[in-house]
Amino acid sequence: MAFGEQPAYLRVAGDLRQQIVDGSLPAHTRLPSQARIREQYGVSDTVALEARKVLMAEGLVEGRSGSGTYVREHPVPRRVVRTGYRVPGSESGPFRQEQGDDEVKGTWEAYSEQEEASPGTAERLGVQPGARVMRTRYLFREEGEPVMLSTSWEPLTVTGRTPVMLPEEGPLGGRGVVERMAGVDLVVDNIAEEVGARPCLADEAVALGGVPGQIVLVAHRTFYAGGRPVETADVVVPSGRFRLAYRMPVG
Repeated sequence: MAFGEQPAYLRVAGDLRQQIVDGSLPAHTRLPSQARIREQYGVSDTVALEARKVLMAEGLVEGRSGSGTYVREHPVPRRVVRTGYRVPGSESGPFRQEQGDDEVKGTWEAYSEQEEASPGTAERLGVQPGARVMRTRYLFREEGEPVMLSTSWEPLTVTGRTPVMLPEEGPLGGRGVVERMAGVDLVVDNIAEEVGARPCLADEAVALGGVPGQIVLVAHRTFYAGGRPVETADVVVPSGRFRLAYRMPVG
């Protein structure tokens, strides 16, 4: 194979992908059968099958039992705003904390329980592996549609036996990290966030209405008070339906 020349299955997948993108194969249209692909492109059954697998892995098509393979509907991605701005005196609940847009109204479900910090979580929180932390899992919805997942961890050396030990209960329940930490005399003055991408896990796909293996965006976010980590979280957003948009203050 000459340098730069693609394998046959990638060339076939590329042509079919272009037809999907330009609308020649619109959403809900049945993808050409394996036999039709073989005949149209003059390739083997193996090449035709591998080309279909590529499109499925990319989330462009989906198999329907006993019916065939169909082009998936892909809505225009909506923005999930991440911002360093905050309106003074405003209530900043978990949804606002995660999405960062004053105009967005959403709901969330949450479940908290204590656990021992894994080595990765311990490093992010600056505690020893095995230290007790409060883990809270969130599912955020906007207009009833699942938007994102978030799993947060707070060191119980900070919040244990205080009114803010449970993020969704007590006098400051549901008010967000900044307000809750202020309740125990800690001033959150810095937030660090790293964004990456990975395949969606099976349980995430169930919660977000996706397919295992599809790509999700993952933001690793940590709140600091005077250089001390007081909360860290993994925020998971379906990449095909949403984009992360950032607004940051200057100075």
